[in-house]
Amino acid sequence: MDNTTTIQELQNAVIEFRDRRNWKQFHDIKNLSMGLSVEAAELQELFLWKTPEEITAMLGAERERKKIEEELADVFVFLLYLGDAAGIDLSAAVRAKLLVNDAKYPVEKSFNSSKKYTEF
Repeated sequence: MDNTTTIQELQNAVIEFRDRRNWKQFHDIKNLSMGLSVEAAELQELFLWKTPEEITAMLGAERERKKIEEELADVFVFLLYLGDAAGIDLSAAVRAKLLVNDAKYPVEKSFNSSKKYTEF
């Protein structure tokens, strides 16, 4: 059984959720981008001051993993709202950005390297 959900399907679901609550009036690009930053900070807070070993343990613990999942979902929901507000097809934007990054980071130069493309 295929449980694949497209980005468009997810975007439709969050827009339906938003519209049933009449929240579109609050969803301008400025506030959504600020909300995205807040949600990203909440995700970061879960990992603040943790060692790699502690993070691995968090991912293996049901309660902590659930918090991480929820914060990741919040970040993604805000991205979907932003895409809608800006009229940007996120699937197409990601595909286009992968092409740009492929040119910036050719495998033969970037494989096994954390250097930025300007440092090659």
